Amino acid sequence: MTRSVIEEDLVIDGNIKSENGDVEVKGRVNGDIASRSVDVHVSGQVQGAITADQVTIQGTHSGRIDCSELSLQKDAEVKADVKAQTLSSEKGARLVGKVQITGG
Repeated sequence: MTRSVIEEDLVIDGNIKSENGDVEVKGRVNGDIASRSVDVHVSGQVQGAITADQVTIQGTHSGRIDCSELSLQKDAEVKADVKAQTLSSEKGARLVGKVQITGG
């Protein structure tokens, strides 16, 4: 599997698709991300939809999340409609939006 890293000084305006890879966001993405897993670091910002099996948010996200496993770390700021099978959240994480947990 491949790992694509958007570093802190990088801004991407457009969609990212990595069918069997992992995407790490340390910079900013203005667009949708579709990948096997997405990790938004503390410095990372995503404005757009995230579709993946596993999503971990430490930074900020606004848009929509559709995943199997969603993990919100203590510094996460999420403004999104969420559809996930499982959700875990550390104390301090913030989530605003419609949340649908399907179990699994």
